[in-house]
Amino acid sequence: MRKFMGYLKIYLKCHMRLIMMLSVFSTIFIMLPFLYNVPAEIVYYAMILCLVLGSIFFVESFYSFCKKHEKLMNIKKHAQSMIEQLPSFRNQIEVDYNQIVTIIDKARRDDLSSADAKAREMLEYFTLWVHQIKTPIAGMNLMLQTMEGEDAVELLAELFKIEEYVEIVLHYMRMENMCTDLVLKRQNLDSIIKQAIHKYAGSFIRKKISLHYECVDTWVLTDEKWLLFVIEQVLSNALKYTKRGSISIYMDEDKKYTLVIEDTGIGIQEEDLPRVFESGFTGYNGHMHKKSTGIGLYLCKKILSRLSHTIKIESVVGKGTKVFINLEMIERMIE
Repeated sequence: MRKFMGYLKIYLKCHMRLIMMLSVFSTIFIMLPFLYNVPAEIVYYAMILCLVLGSIFFVESFYSFCKKHEKLMNIKKHAQSMIEQLPSFRNQIEVDYNQIVTIIDKARRDDLSSADAKAREMLEYFTLWVHQIKTPIAGMNLMLQTMEGEDAVELLAELFKIEEYVEIVLHYMRMENMCTDLVLKRQNLDSIIKQAIHKYAGSFIRKKISLHYECVDTWVLTDEKWLLFVIEQVLSNALKYTKRGSISIYMDEDKKYTLVIEDTGIGIQEEDLPRVFESGFTGYNGHMHKKSTGIGLYLCKKILSRLSHTIKIESVVGKGTKVFINLEMIERMIE
């Protein structure tokens, strides 16, 4: 009933001029016997006849309106693929509107096709660039390893940062088509964590940051490559903002399948915490220390979301930060 009344309200609103005109005509019919010497029976008979015919027209018109409105509402939900299924047109104005919609839709499709082609071209270029840049980076790495002295150590550290940024770019580009690159299976979490620790072993030594890690002895259903990238990003941030102290990696005792990476670094401002996963957001620390790109945590959030994992951060300024990576959700989803 509510649906019927809603349609009726819309119909009356769309035909308000016609209804007002019919009201005026009915008033004229009623006034005729009083204004002129015309038998009332004849006038009222003609008026009733008009009302009956008008009611038949109204029912047919209202039924047609409801069917067309429902079809248009269905097309509206799938507008991108159902433009050609618009209902038949009853007058020239509707034909004109249809032609305009068709022209706009064709222009939109052409623009999307052109944008997709440009995006593919750019993606191919940057993918090629990333793979090409890895060759001179590897060459420089080998040369620097044969050199001695503090300068060589510093150059190796800077080259390592370049490699990190290249990896971020590569994963950023691959993320849109991440679903086609996933290999979900049960993984040994210790194996993934140890790979990340090995990558940043040099950074731990150079910064004299101690690592507290004991085997977590946990198996999780995930994609090894993508989860490894996330753990590496979290470790990289922990090392970046920890000047002294330690970094701890352990499983949360209260929450099953939740990996915790805790540091004793500078911490994150309370007002920045809700926005740390936004793309490009660097916050107070990024402005003060000029080290943040605002992309790392954004990628972590997106990747974990597509893996059906979650990430949460707790932090106290001057005391450190805890990053919680919950790996339980994907197992529930698969089961």
